[in-house]
Amino acid sequence: MSAPRPAVARTAIVSAMAQELAGLLALVEGAETVQRGRRRFVLGRLDGHEVVLVLSGIGKVAAATTATLLLSEFGVRRLLFTGVAGGVGPAVRVGDIVVADALLQHDMNASPLFPRFEMPLYGLDRFAADPLLADAAGAAALWALADTGAAAGAGEGEGEAAQRVHRGLVVSGDTFVCSGAACRALQADLPQALAVEMEGAALAQVCHDLGAPFAVVRTVSDRADDDAHVDFERFIAERASRYSVAIARRWLAALPPA
Repeated sequence: MSAPRPAVARTAIVSAMAQELAGLLALVEGAETVQRGRRRFVLGRLDGHEVVLVLSGIGKVAAATTATLLLSEFGVRRLLFTGVAGGVGPAVRVGDIVVADALLQHDMNASPLFPRFEMPLYGLDRFAADPLLADAAGAAALWALADTGAAAGAGEGEGEAAQRVHRGLVVSGDTFVCSGAACRALQADLPQALAVEMEGAALAQVCHDLGAPFAVVRTVSDRADDDAHVDFERFIAERASRYSVAIARRWLAALPPA
């Protein structure tokens, strides 16, 4: 017999790194911390919603473990993953925001038993984000970029062009893509990919398996090229928390209770 689900329906907000979640954690009302294994789940209220915030850690297994615990133990009805990613699409610039319509594991290769990138026994190579949650995330991202406080410093080093919100394919793998050659290889293999990161597709697979709606929003911290490690560290230190706070709060404001 399965265990009863918690009575409180919650919205989960997940990030991979502490800097991405720090600003939101400071705003949670009535915060209560619950430890499960190596994860610390912070329960409380944020902008009128019952929420649980958690750092997943970096990588696909860490993200999958976190998503499974959220859905099985904390009454989570929907999830938002927010953080940073490397830009892959040619039109995607540092400071832009990518909202995932679908996510794929770029390091999945069970060929010749299955086509490259296809998840074995699933018959598909990507998992779709929930359209309504993704739409709300896209609107929140547009608002964040338009807001003077949230966008302060956006586009630094990128000329005068305004930052943009992109919708499309985000790819995940257990590799930090940080060379021009690796980025070009991704572009050649997956020309639809807009951004690359290390967690989203794993969380998406768990949500697919357990029937939970989700959205993934990534702010582009670097171009996944030979300068990625420098750009990434600076962006994380200077802007990651501000972007996560602005987008997540606007996203919550657009949604009814879970």
